[in-house]
Order: sequence, then C-alpha cells, then structure tokens
Amino acid sequence: MRNIGGFVNRYGLIVLFVAVVGVFAAFQPAFRTTVNAFIILQSVVATALVALGLTVSLTVNGFDMAVGSTVSFTVMVAAATQIFLAWPWWLSLIAALLGGVLIGLFSGLLIVLAKVPDMIATLGTMFVFSGLSLILTAGKSVSNGNGYNGAPAKGEFAREFLWIGRGKISGVPFSVIVLVAATVLVVVFLGRTRTGRIMQSIGGNEEAARLAGANTKVYRVLAYMISGFLASLGGVILVARVGRGDVNVGSSYLLEAVAAALVGYTLLGANRANALGSVVGALFIGVVVNGLTMFNVPYYTQDFIKGALLVLALIVSFSTRSHASRARATSDGEQSGRRKAIAA
Repeated sequence: MRNIGGFVNRYGLIVLFVAVVGVFAAFQPAFRTTVNAFIILQSVVATALVALGLTVSLTVNGFDMAVGSTVSFTVMVAAATQIFLAWPWWLSLIAALLGGVLIGLFSGLLIVLAKVPDMIATLGTMFVFSGLSLILTAGKSVSNGNGYNGAPAKGEFAREFLWIGRGKISGVPFSVIVLVAATVLVVVFLGRTRTGRIMQSIGGNEEAARLAGANTKVYRVLAYMISGFLASLGGVILVARVGRGDVNVGSSYLLEAVAAALVGYTLLGANRANALGSVVGALFIGVVVNGLTMFNVPYYTQDFIKGALLVLALIVSFSTRSHASRARATSDGEQSGRRKAIAA
C-alpha cells in the first residue's frame, strides 16, 4: 500500500495529465496535431510565467496575490505608452517590465518593513495597482486609433513589439521560447544557486535561516521582485499577442496561476512549490480548456468541468503529500526505535 501511495505521490499528476491528453487525442483528431500543440503552448505562456513568479514567492513561504494586478498594470503601461504617448516600443517594454519589479518591491517592503502579513500586504498592493491601471487609461481599453479618454491617438503598437507575442523562430513561437528559457532559469536559480537555496531554507524555517546568517528580509523582498518581473513578462507577451490593452485583464491570471502552482506541488514527489510543477500545472489547465473547446462544450459548463479536474489533481497532489509525510514520520520513528534498542 505504501508503494502505491509513493508512486501516486511522485507520478500521479503526470499520469492524470497523460490520461486527459489521451482522452482528448483519442476522440478528437485535430487535438493531436502539431499546430494545436503550439496553440496550447502559446495560450498558457502568460499563465505559466505568472505561476513561475508566484512559485518564487511561495518558496520563501509568502504568497503574492498581486500577480494578477501586475499583469493588468503591465498591459496598460505597455499599451498606453505606445498609443497615448508614442514612446518607442523598446522603451515601453522596459517601462512595463520595470513596473512589475517595482510592484514586487512595494509588496516586499510592506511585508518586511511595515511587517504586514504577506497575503494582506499583497492584497493591498493588488487593489492599489488595479486602480492605478484604470487611472492610466481612464478606465477604458487601449487599442490602435483610440487615444486617452477620447482624444486622438498619438501612436500605435510597433510591429517589433507585437512580434514578441506573435513572432516565430524556425516555426516555434517566440513566446514559447521565452517560457522555456524562463522555466530553465527559475529551476536552476531555485535549485542550483546559493540565493535560491537560501530562499528555500527561509521557506522551510525562516528563523533557522536568520540564525545561520542569512539576511532574510533582503531575500524575501527579492522573491517578490522576481515574482513581479515574471508577472510583468507574462503581461508583455499577452498584450503583444492580442495587440490590445484590456482593463482588468489580469484578474483571471491570479486564479489560474494559483491553481497551476498548487497542482504542481507534488510533481515527481517534490511536495512543495516548484517551478517545473507550476509550468506543468499551467499546461494541464491549457490542455483542458483547449480540449473542451474542440468538443464544443458550452462555455457556461467549461468552468465547472475545468474546476472538477483541477480539484481531482489537487486531491492527487495533497492527499498523497500527506501520505508521504506520514510514511516518512513512521520510517523515522522506526529508525529511532531501532537506535534506542541498539543503545540499550
């Protein structure tokens, strides 16, 4: 029984993912084409990037609820600076990414200096920057030809900027390449660098990390800045793909990023927030949405079906996580008992 629990703990999410893909592929030939695979990958790029950022904040035992508003703010900055102010596309890109970093810095300082709990601090940040993104655009969507609050537009989206979300390199969407690169960098950063290992130790026991000499406040702020940057990168790719800045577009990305990060908790037995698991979780969501759309499932039932599958994935993740923890505790107790018997 323990072996079954261990297998499900390590591979349950992958088995469930493969099963969902298999069902869709078996009954819908268009689902298993290369073109559709790229469509799915492109559709989850923004969600996966936001989930990667959220994962970094979870690593230090935080929770960045502002990632959705960061996406919205980034989208509006990138759109408004090009349409309203006629900035060069590269300057708009820098402004958008820098905006995400500053939002993360704002959240981090609220947490470590004002000592506001993570969730409450980032909830406040979410409302502040959601409101600010509305002010920037007079509460309206931004597109070519529409200036600020009815005034004539001074510029338009540059082709170079739109290429970020729509361009391809050797047939592979550039946005997908960005996601793969970001995933590799975050995995290596958290697992192979001194900074990443310190962040993980802070998440495990912040007081122990502090006593070991780590400046925990600096690392926690850094985690939120990285989260803000990755969320803003997702926002840039989103607005570059659709060529339009929609008000409050980031609200759905918070929920999907949280779902992706939680679903990926136990990928390969990690039993904690991990970058690769978050990306797999985002892909799981993308596959479900794409498959349901191909089967012409009514839009008003898709959220229910998607939610049911996500709940199933979470049950697999967290129930087997608890099983693994109990198994480790039992094993540790048995080893301790044997050591005491030998000593006696």
